[in-house]
Amino acid sequence: MKRFWLVFLILALKRPPLWAQEIPRPAMDVELLVQELFAQQTDENLVAYEDLYETLLQYYRQPLDLNRASREELRGLWLLSESQISALLQHISENGRLLTLYELQAVPGFDVLTIRRLLPFVTVQSLGQIGQRTWRERIKQAENHSLLLRYDRTVQERKGYTAPEGRSLTRYLGSPDKHLLRYRLSQPKDFSFGITAEKDAGEKFSWSPSRRLYGFDFYSFHAQVYNRGAFKTIAVGDYQLQFGQGLLLSSGLGVGKGSETITTVRRSQLGIRPHTSAMETNFFRGLAATHRWRRLESTVFYSNRKVDASVSESAQNEEELAEEIGRLGSIQTSGLHRTPTEFTNRNRAREQVLGGDVTYRNLTQTLSIGLTTLTTRYNLSLQKRPEPYNLYSFSGRQNSGVGLHYSYLWQNFNVFGETARSSNGGWGTVNGVLASLSERVEMAFVYRYYAKDFQSLYGNAFGESTRNQNESGFYTGLKVKLSNRWQLTAFYDRFTFPWLRYRVDAPSEGDEYLLRLQFVPSKSTLLYAQFQEERKARNETLEGDALASVTETRSQRLLLLLDLSPLPSLRLRSRVQMSQFQQSSMTQKGYLMAQDITWERNKSRLSARYSLFDTDGYDARQYAPEQDVLYAFSIPVFTGTGTHVYLLAQHQFNRHLDFWLKLSHTHFRNQDTVSSGLEEIQGPKKTDVRVQVRYRF
Repeated sequence: MKRFWLVFLILALKRPPLWAQEIPRPAMDVELLVQELFAQQTDENLVAYEDLYETLLQYYRQPLDLNRASREELRGLWLLSESQISALLQHISENGRLLTLYELQAVPGFDVLTIRRLLPFVTVQSLGQIGQRTWRERIKQAENHSLLLRYDRTVQERKGYTAPEGRSLTRYLGSPDKHLLRYRLSQPKDFSFGITAEKDAGEKFSWSPSRRLYGFDFYSFHAQVYNRGAFKTIAVGDYQLQFGQGLLLSSGLGVGKGSETITTVRRSQLGIRPHTSAMETNFFRGLAATHRWRRLESTVFYSNRKVDASVSESAQNEEELAEEIGRLGSIQTSGLHRTPTEFTNRNRAREQVLGGDVTYRNLTQTLSIGLTTLTTRYNLSLQKRPEPYNLYSFSGRQNSGVGLHYSYLWQNFNVFGETARSSNGGWGTVNGVLASLSERVEMAFVYRYYAKDFQSLYGNAFGESTRNQNESGFYTGLKVKLSNRWQLTAFYDRFTFPWLRYRVDAPSEGDEYLLRLQFVPSKSTLLYAQFQEERKARNETLEGDALASVTETRSQRLLLLLDLSPLPSLRLRSRVQMSQFQQSSMTQKGYLMAQDITWERNKSRLSARYSLFDTDGYDARQYAPEQDVLYAFSIPVFTGTGTHVYLLAQHQFNRHLDFWLKLSHTHFRNQDTVSSGLEEIQGPKKTDVRVQVRYRF
């Protein structure tokens, strides 16, 4: 009875009163989430933005039912602290199922900002909605059944599409149009089927079954079913895997170091998840299944697919390749097949991966211990470029790994980690603690050690570099809620590299820290200031020296952001970014100022941005996430001096048909061309057009 009056009071205070089980889910604010969750892109840390964004999209398309969510699934949102997860689970245990999302306001530790960030990715279903239905009824009533078509093109002509001239004979094989087709039929925790087809700009659209060309350059298909008897998941087609802390299996999924300093340092065991994006790397193709027996979850998988690879010129034919006379230079991960060379490297090697994971969880889900193993085999021998920093990189045909991962929750302390060994004898380990010291103070500590000879082809655990190799470090994160409106977040990370790295011809070390002060004066206003500094080594060739020397670099970045909604239909966002890069006596500075406006009315939505940027060089470049069409993201990088504007329009014609149009234009000052190589545009302007249509069945 007490809980009934609590929910009644929450609903009664809304205008007008809402008695439905669900409140309308707001659109996912991609720009703000990227700014808060994702790490800054660097030359050494290549963030797989599309993969990370696709994970968020899966929650957005199939929102997590809070009444049935496990602790591990709630961790996978990256938005809730361990104390908030415990408070939510305890609230449901003591009071019964949530009746409405408004009830989150009654859960201890759930503030306005947390709820606002959470709403796009969660739902609350009633008992009637979860009842048993026939297979035909479930497909007919699937929450997500849609066909999406997208078209992209740069208006200005690039060099790759012009007629060959002089010694420059290489040109793109296809048109400058980019096409994407996505079909999806899915129901949360029941089934998911999907097809993705893509042709990148410059790739040829052709039909030649004898050459294994079927129109689009890339196809992806997945079929997954959930909770079929003792099987938690059964997958056929393309899928991704996440176990433990991602030291062996992360499929490219790793958030890195961002302004969310606590929840993103720990990887969540998502297990098998469908590969639904147009990314042509970091996924498996084959069969996978997870079986539950008592407190054990056992996963087995097998993947067999062709991958892009470059081949040395010493190999003249396939027979020589089979005899290992020629070697693969490296696996190609761009997914682009525009030029004759890129097209020749397409599907050049075959990769087979076999492995599994066994995880034990206790009844209260506070303890998990698991063992992961996998073997990767190529039909040809791999060989990295003969550079000193590649001395300990994987070479050969086969690589194996075995690892032990764990997670233990005691009160508000979560201890987690994973230790693995590759077949060449290299070791890697990552261990951490998340501590909720009070309702207002949280801390995170992460130690990692990845030996210089540790080799993990599908790992992406927490670290400074993309590859978990040749690195050790200690990370400390802090989050303090100074009051209901003020919050301070910070981290400090110290790291060392015992062997050479790309563009660093000596063992080196460095550190990085971030400070962010956030103010939320009301439900519709957000203001924060963020400062980040990183120190690390890099090669530098000084005047008069024959060889490059390794010197210290220091980069600093400042971000000021104001987000407010003066009217329910109007949203304004202002940002100011500044950066500075120093190496020896050289200093580069960069600035960016941007103003966004979003207006919604009925079934239409308009977003626009006007920005100014001015940088001294590439090392002071500016990244600025921006709004985009549904299921797409945009994080352009700006160098030089100029202006950038975009207009994004969305309209829902009826309950079946949605339409998006995005126009973006960048005008550079004091330069006659844009970009370089085959991407070069004559003139100082670049204009992009993106059109998207979605039909919901």
